[in-house]
Amino acid sequence: MRVPIQCSLHTTLKLLRQAEACQDRYRLFRKGAILMGYNGDATPIPLSLALEVNGLYDTLWALRAVLPEEEAQRDRIARLLSCDYAENIAHLWTAPEGVTWKPMDTLSVARQYAYGQATREKLAAASEDAYAAAKAAVRDSADAVRVASGHAARAAAWAASRDYARGSLWDAALAIVRDPARDAARQAWQRTQLMGYLTGEIS
Repeated sequence: MRVPIQCSLHTTLKLLRQAEACQDRYRLFRKGAILMGYNGDATPIPLSLALEVNGLYDTLWALRAVLPEEEAQRDRIARLLSCDYAENIAHLWTAPEGVTWKPMDTLSVARQYAYGQATREKLAAASEDAYAAAKAAVRDSADAVRVASGHAARAAAWAASRDYARGSLWDAALAIVRDPARDAARQAWQRTQLMGYLTGEIS
């Protein structure tokens, strides 16, 4: 296994246990960390290693267990990543009759907020608009197009959630990456995006 490259976010074995990590997945990560020389409960471990050892979904979950001093950076990365994931499935959106909302209406505000260029009030309004669009899209759940549209709208809404980093972080990320049209290529892209943010290649 190669040495983890420079990473902006870190966790510790103690933080993962406090976050109630799945025991089997925790043991896998702990073994990989020890093999790489990260010993001790409080030793900072780069999340890039989690991505290498445990994969995409476990690393998205582990975003809740970063070092306290890195939480603000985590919030920014997580929101931008969610915007990327939501934009990647925005093509699934088909507006119901009478609905003028588009995914980028919300994602633009969410990105602005991540960069400190939008208020929490504006963010909340953008999220509410996306939820309203999702509700309108899925009224007929038997229609596959409407279900896919609702998924795209909810992804945008999660990306703009006001309390994104406090409680709904994992739910938001999981809802976004569970694209009904996902395939191996999409998951590889999602992983590459996450690694890009962790290493600073994407900012």
